[in-house]
Amino acid sequence: MILTVTLNTALDLTYRVPALTPHATHRVTQVIERPGGKGLNVARVLAALGHETVATGFAGGATGAMLRDLLAATPVRDELVATAGPTRRTVAVVDTTTGDTTQLNEPGPAITPAEWAGFRTRFTELLDGARAVALCGSLPPGIHVGAYAELIRLARAAAVPVLLDTSGEPLRRGIAARPDLVKPNADELAQLTGSREPHRATRDARRRGAHAVISSLGPEGLLAATPEGLWRAAPPAPVKGNPTGAGDSAVAGLLSGLVDEAPWPERLTRAVALSAATVLSPVAGEYDPSAYEELLPRVKVTEDSVSP
Repeated sequence: MILTVTLNTALDLTYRVPALTPHATHRVTQVIERPGGKGLNVARVLAALGHETVATGFAGGATGAMLRDLLAATPVRDELVATAGPTRRTVAVVDTTTGDTTQLNEPGPAITPAEWAGFRTRFTELLDGARAVALCGSLPPGIHVGAYAELIRLARAAAVPVLLDTSGEPLRRGIAARPDLVKPNADELAQLTGSREPHRATRDARRRGAHAVISSLGPEGLLAATPEGLWRAAPPAPVKGNPTGAGDSAVAGLLSGLVDEAPWPERLTRAVALSAATVLSPVAGEYDPSAYEELLPRVKVTEDSVSP
């Protein structure tokens, strides 16, 4: 099975409005509720691809209970750890005229030392039988910035490949713990390395400890620095829609390729096709299956001549 970790889960609310205008009252035409947070988005996509998937992290309060009810309706196995504080909400307002999305993210509940200790114990237990683990998203209040580095070391001790998808100081600390993959976007890479030149920043991030670095270049696709070489992967044409969750779907594609022992070009092809198919879906954590199948043979993957 594939294990995903979402320490800062969320109840995702998507509001669709005909047009989003500042300082105006809006009539919402559709409300969609989903279990959210980056790792849960990844888990739902992996499950839709047919992988046995287990989700852990934290959930609490009335919003946490609602999240778990929604998660129970999916193939993802719920191994979330209860907290006293309520799970946060995230609100995405989609302007259906332009396709633009405005995101509002609450900070999340404060996690106590006892709750963190309980999670570490459950995480260690779940590593037994895991083929890969994904550590995704922000840290809620109360958890130290080295938390992901701590979990990476536990996964490495259990010989379980680990993918890290976070930002800021948790990314800086985590990458030094030598994860198998990291997937930052261009802004996260620039914050980590001080460079906005994709090749330089991706190679620098890999030298900091990651086995492979897959940099998200937005509509231009992915740049991957791996032990086998440097690769670029891009969709056949720009896609318009809701980008929320597109990066999480890319993570799911990379994990799917990892556990299937696919070569790097195939892993990147899955990641780019899933990401683009998610942009075409109105809800984070979901993708358009027909678009995915149509995009798969059309993703452009090239090996770069620059040494990683």
